[in-house]
Amino acid sequence: MSSINSPSSPPGGARAAAAHALGAILRRQRTLDQALAAAPGLAALEPRDAAFAHLLLLTTLRRLGQIDAFLAGLMEHPLPPRRGPVQDLLRLGVCQLAFLDTPAHAAVASTVALARGQRLAPYRGLVNAVLRRAAVEHGAIAALDAPRLNTPDWLWQSWHEAYGAAACRAIAEAHLAEAPLDLSLVDSGPDRAAALAARLGAEPLPGGTLRLGGAGEVTALAGYAEGTWWVQDAAAALPVRLLGPLAGRHVLEIGAAPGGKTAQLAAAGARVTAVDRATPRIARLRQNLARLGLEAEVVEADALAWQPPAPAEVVLLDAPCTATGTIRRHPDIPHGRGPADVARLAEAQRRLLARAAGMVAPGGLLVYASCSLQPEECADRVEAFLADVPGFARLPVRGDELPGLGEAVTPAGDVRTLPCHWPAAGGMDGFYVARLQRHA
Repeated sequence: MSSINSPSSPPGGARAAAAHALGAILRRQRTLDQALAAAPGLAALEPRDAAFAHLLLLTTLRRLGQIDAFLAGLMEHPLPPRRGPVQDLLRLGVCQLAFLDTPAHAAVASTVALARGQRLAPYRGLVNAVLRRAAVEHGAIAALDAPRLNTPDWLWQSWHEAYGAAACRAIAEAHLAEAPLDLSLVDSGPDRAAALAARLGAEPLPGGTLRLGGAGEVTALAGYAEGTWWVQDAAAALPVRLLGPLAGRHVLEIGAAPGGKTAQLAAAGARVTAVDRATPRIARLRQNLARLGLEAEVVEADALAWQPPAPAEVVLLDAPCTATGTIRRHPDIPHGRGPADVARLAEAQRRLLARAAGMVAPGGLLVYASCSLQPEECADRVEAFLADVPGFARLPVRGDELPGLGEAVTPAGDVRTLPCHWPAAGGMDGFYVARLQRHA
């Protein structure tokens, strides 16, 4: 349960922003970041109220299946699809009652007032009646099957087939909790890491990542302004750690923005060419490198049309994907993606892999990385590549290359992390890595 019970501003502020963003995600196919950026009045809220709006929105998205199942039991007839904004108000009200410890009178009264402010006055009576009943009966929501209800059918079926019943449920369970904050260090020497961990109250993880829980505003943390670290999930840091010594080696990174792996490569002494086609993301990559005091050649281009002047010793393809491995951080993903997206992105990955293969020098490495949990975007993609493109073979990953994560090494020698790995430490993103070598 959250320690933020309710905002200090009028209900038309934080709750209105959350309602607007929820509707944009569920019915206008906006991403979480897009919806929050467009939420009216959010940027003007006091920090505590803005934090409440974020918490309310993210918790509602994480628990949407549970909330809707509970609401269905309170209403004689479901609301028609065109009444989505009314359903959103009920969802936000139930979320406050069941998951945020908001006092019942505040949750009910503020939501009824919000209906009036959003020109839904004819539904105030319905909202009031349903939420008053929810205030009495919301304890029943805990008895519902949260992992199953909060996971769309297409994802549940995919994970069940790929990982088995127990792992599927563990993945869905992990998605109910907020992800911790992981940091990678520019200077990852043991003494420097230990000193920074003590300053931040962080937990050192195998591999050098520092982990914080409930960190608050990132830019206010010790070491941010000095460019000592950057935010990067422990799983996302694995691909670079599988490349061996990097000092002086040329690494071509495709799909580089926003720059977490670029920073890793540069900090390890590699000569980095970072390629990405998205102008806003490239700008963010440049900003991150400048703050960290790191250098890389940054190329704004579509890798399907761009050609490097010479083959590289290492090509790292950070493939565009459905990002279902990052649902803990982006709970909008289950509601904005579908099987058609998996098929579309798998085709894009096929083309990028074939293109990247031609950029690898003889004897060099091609590393494929994806933050998806869907096999079609991960192992299936690599198997198809090896069958279609001659001259490459797996360079299997050994368990001793991943301290504390031997369970993530697959029988084929790839890396497959799941959100339920490292449960005692707070889990990790779902990530897939395959290391391939071009024949000399």
